[in-house]
Amino acid sequence: MAAERERNNLDRAASPYLRQHCDNPVWWQEWTPEVLAQARESGLPLFVSVGYSTCHWCHVMAREAFSDHETADFLNRHFICIKVDRETRPDLDQYLMQFMQSQQGHGGWPLNVFLVDPQRPVFALTYAPARAAGDTPSLLEIARRVRDYLAAGADQIQPFQAVETPPPPVMPAVLEAGLLAGFDRELGGVGHGAKFPPHATLLFILYQLAVAGRPEMEEVCRRTLTAMRRGGLHDHLQGGVFRYCVDPRWTIPHFEKMLYDQALGLWCHALAARVLSCPASRRMAGGIMRCLRETFELDGFFATAFDADTDHREGMTYLWRYDELKRVLSPEKFAELAEFYHLPSQGNFEGWIHLTRKNDQPLDKVEADLLELRRRRPQPMRDDKILCGINALTVCAMLQAARLLDRPAWEERAENLACRLREVFWDGRRLGHCLCDGRVQQQGFLFDASALLLAATMLGEREADWLPFARELAQYVAGFHKADGWVESAAPDFAPVPASWFDHPVPSSISLAALGLARTAALNSEPPEPLDYRPPHHADFYNVAAMFSQGLFHLVHSPQPLPWSRLPANVMQLRGAEVMDCYRNRCGPLRAPAPGGTKLV
Repeated sequence: MAAERERNNLDRAASPYLRQHCDNPVWWQEWTPEVLAQARESGLPLFVSVGYSTCHWCHVMAREAFSDHETADFLNRHFICIKVDRETRPDLDQYLMQFMQSQQGHGGWPLNVFLVDPQRPVFALTYAPARAAGDTPSLLEIARRVRDYLAAGADQIQPFQAVETPPPPVMPAVLEAGLLAGFDRELGGVGHGAKFPPHATLLFILYQLAVAGRPEMEEVCRRTLTAMRRGGLHDHLQGGVFRYCVDPRWTIPHFEKMLYDQALGLWCHALAARVLSCPASRRMAGGIMRCLRETFELDGFFATAFDADTDHREGMTYLWRYDELKRVLSPEKFAELAEFYHLPSQGNFEGWIHLTRKNDQPLDKVEADLLELRRRRPQPMRDDKILCGINALTVCAMLQAARLLDRPAWEERAENLACRLREVFWDGRRLGHCLCDGRVQQQGFLFDASALLLAATMLGEREADWLPFARELAQYVAGFHKADGWVESAAPDFAPVPASWFDHPVPSSISLAALGLARTAALNSEPPEPLDYRPPHHADFYNVAAMFSQGLFHLVHSPQPLPWSRLPANVMQLRGAEVMDCYRNRCGPLRAPAPGGTKLV
């Protein structure tokens, strides 16, 4: 057992992220009951490093501190070193991130934590270099300080209890004011620093605009969608969106592409195309579907992400030199490109150009030529693991986009994906989390169950065959609600972790559960539990569920499916048994929601 520990065992891991660290001189182990038992027997504390395969700074730390032999030797002698993929163990990531935020006031990845045992973290940090730089200590210095601190009194360290406090209910007027106050009125987006796509907030605003117009809300929504569409967040050549932009003007992204951003971006832009009558958002949604089909699709599922780096250089697949563009394009095509794109001769990213648009004018031929050239370059690494919940969220987005944009083929693709998820991950009792290297991770998470429940309720509007599965999943989801609140997972090797309420960058497990259960109630001709609104820019997908529960979605009852093009954006179709009186009275077919529902507008 001890001899087995004296090596890096990540060459045996299924996770692409863990295998990225298999050549480090650190004796990395996976998080398993056996390794935790070994730590208890040895009396050594833990050093746990959490990250994910497309994380730029995780790669940097792997090349620097974790490849430094002096640092590795110290860690190997004084700690049991464990690597965790945050996407396969979101419960561990959430617990350790909450500890770091309680200690440091911020967080990020790589997330590195020293612990006495799994429930007693001591110190957390993100990136640390192999050698001290200015006021930034090296990882070796930090590890030595932690070792000395533990030697002086490890017995005094108390367990850390993760607590998820529900955000307080807010009144509609407060919610609206808070929504508007958070936006950058000049440049779009939320805040005035790095710009993350505020998908959940945009969905909430767009569904509000579907209920009734509001000029101020519409303005911030249009401005943000335009910035996301024309700026550096958007891959203009192939479609799809990057993770976020590092500057307030939406120019330079962090170049990783995540499946969840494609799903939520597709949903947002399809909804905007309908609610705001925006042809440019319709094209954007089409581009995201193209990106999913051409790059993410894998064995009937969608892969998790694409790396930000190519050959250890961030964004190099996507960047161009000014002279290169002049050389590879004819003078006529270069002039056309310069008319519609910003092409600073000195570049906008370390001498290179990342393409950003001046307007929404289609430029199909020139963009196709550049994409063909780009495809001949080295490409970023794709993380091929399949995450059940994120794929289920993609089903939801594809269904909504198909219905909002009248693209029935997309609806068929969404149902095929849902069938694959049910076939591979659901065993009749429990929903698996991740498919990687041919193995299904048999651990139940609220996020996966809630996302697939929401997808099943959407499919149930079209095919009654999905209704029994939706009811099964609803019972399964309800099992994650304990006496003291929702739990994300209850793994045998770790304590139950409270589920999150925070709806960024993806809808929280609680928000997905709330909407999925409310829609299940409607399918069962039962009234959903009324939900209060929660703080803006924190729980906005939950606020979509609150809208639904308070009667701000049309519930349309008909014996046969009605064409989606004839229905409003905020609608759910019901067939079969009669709708409850409360629905007939409050949300009759194709009538504006009745005053009984609380409105923000």
